[in-house]
Amino acid sequence: MGETAGRRDATIERQTKETAIRVHVDLDGTGRGTIATGIGFFDHMLDQLARHSLIDMAIEAKGDLHIDDHHTVEDTGIALGQAVRMALGERRGIQRYASLDLAMDECLTRAAIDVSGRPFLVFKAEFSRHKIGGFDTELVREFFQAFAQNAGLTLHIQNLYGDNAHHVAETCFKAVARVLGQAIEIDPRQVELVPSTKGILA
Repeated sequence: MGETAGRRDATIERQTKETAIRVHVDLDGTGRGTIATGIGFFDHMLDQLARHSLIDMAIEAKGDLHIDDHHTVEDTGIALGQAVRMALGERRGIQRYASLDLAMDECLTRAAIDVSGRPFLVFKAEFSRHKIGGFDTELVREFFQAFAQNAGLTLHIQNLYGDNAHHVAETCFKAVARVLGQAIEIDPRQVELVPSTKGILA
């Protein structure tokens, strides 16, 4: 699919020996998430990503969870990033930049984004536990690394403070969702323009 007939949506299907993933995104949606990865906490985080970015996301992933969650989480990040990149097309008219401090109870997390086409992740967050339920907290970074790399995003995430590991992870996803949603919004003053003095974002 991609940016066709005024729509900004895309579907990606990715299959390896470790995972089979299908992702559909609509960048101009209402935040509906239909998520099924087989990893409960990850589903919850992806639902937050959809809801707070206002990007409709349908994600179905089947992976080698009998080994661990790593392949499924990383490959979902790859496929979701590829879908967002495809749906953005030439990135004409987008706001491009956004930043936000997001609070949740005792926790505060900052996210900043440049939808530049140049992938780069800075991730600074520490977790008080290695697992949230059965979910390895180190996979939060792995997801955002795969997502930023494949979507073509410069993405900075920093947890400023927070004690509860669930809150730290959730604020990371919610903060990224908010800045992503803001950055891909169309600026009515430059609908036909690529927001770069180079004239291209790739």
